[in-house]
Amino acid sequence: MQRKFTLTEKDIPRQYYNIIADMPNQPLPPLHPGTKEPIGPDALAPLFPEALIQQEVTPDRFVDIPEEVVDTYTMYRPTPLYRAHNLEKLLDTPAHIYFKYEGVSPSGSHKPNTAIAQAYYNAKEGVKRITTETGAGQWGSALSFACAQFGIECEVFMVKISYEQKPYRKLLMNTYGATVHPSPTSLTEAGKKILAEDPDSPGSLGIAISEAVERAANDPDTKYALGSVLNHVLLHQTVVGQEAIKQMEMAGEMPDVIVAPFGGGSNFAGLAFPFLRLNLTEGAHIRCIASEPASCPKLTRGQFRYDFGDTVGMTPLLPMYTLGHNFVPAPIHAGGLRYHGAGVIVSQLLKDQLIEAQALEQLECFEAGVQFAKAEGILPAPEANHAIATVIREANKAKEAGEQKTILFNLCGHGHFDLGAYESYYQKQLQRHEVTAEEIAHSLSQLDTPVPA
Repeated sequence: MQRKFTLTEKDIPRQYYNIIADMPNQPLPPLHPGTKEPIGPDALAPLFPEALIQQEVTPDRFVDIPEEVVDTYTMYRPTPLYRAHNLEKLLDTPAHIYFKYEGVSPSGSHKPNTAIAQAYYNAKEGVKRITTETGAGQWGSALSFACAQFGIECEVFMVKISYEQKPYRKLLMNTYGATVHPSPTSLTEAGKKILAEDPDSPGSLGIAISEAVERAANDPDTKYALGSVLNHVLLHQTVVGQEAIKQMEMAGEMPDVIVAPFGGGSNFAGLAFPFLRLNLTEGAHIRCIASEPASCPKLTRGQFRYDFGDTVGMTPLLPMYTLGHNFVPAPIHAGGLRYHGAGVIVSQLLKDQLIEAQALEQLECFEAGVQFAKAEGILPAPEANHAIATVIREANKAKEAGEQKTILFNLCGHGHFDLGAYESYYQKQLQRHEVTAEEIAHSLSQLDTPVPA
């Protein structure tokens, strides 16, 4: 009974996979926030190095990974794939359940896959400082680590509620050399504006993005890095799915269903996109499910339209499923999923019904995470619990139907820095929370951005 499927360093992918090359409908272009006209790559120059801008717009199916990036990946890649025999037994399901475990990275999640690449390209262009936002702290931890590898300063605006809930994430970032601020702050005009309107604001990823973008835009020695949403970020994460395809072949199976948590899209894209390529080019029929929180359900209850990636409105307008850039999610513990919009590529795939989405409330997710930890011995991050809860739903469906399904999910990170969240769960301090239709309607009503034809 084989549990673990491992690769060697020679199996680390040497190219990223760009799903845009195989999509039946190309994503719509970004728009200038003022003129509402399409913009080109030059508009991104104040924020990103040229190499990443080119990756953002490349039509190429594969993009070579620099050898220096691959060398840094060898600190933790390739990551293991496991079959969850104990969870299958616990659920008494005929389904075969596999998980790709990204928690073995230095920061404990999948985020270094893009952080390392972004830090490398910035260093090559002489950038001295990178500024960014982070929700639960996994992205901030990853970028802090990556910047330390390439000799770049790192400044992180961490969503205030997560800053307070997860102090050890902040300390990990400090250990890697980063400066961390609880957002919103009084250090930026964006932060001051939010605090003037709501001095007790818990913050949001949209607000933190506004602060980080402002810092980068006002300093020629500073660039900005984003941990999800943008095309080049999703591109870098495809090392996960490419490895998983080889490992599933080692297991002698191919997934019927793929599940990954969803915040902005990097987690889901990393695992799902290489498998979606099999659907798009080889006639496979693999269901790919993005699992999001019911408190921030942009895919399942949002609207497809142009919107800002940040709260203040400094970024280009992106065609996305969104709850509105002013939407501030409830302070649930899955901080990495508390983002108002979905990445452009994922949004187009959902619009074309090439992927699926499910929304789950946090109590079901924590219950699933505890079940998984007891069965498989790994404490999942709260974000990962969303995928596990969806997997349990799918495994129970297979049981009810008497069908043998193969399910693969991304265990995107461990929960060692999230024990405070589990304590709240055990003490019954967490509540069922699902955003109301009125709240969503109010947020969307504030948008005056274009709706695609």
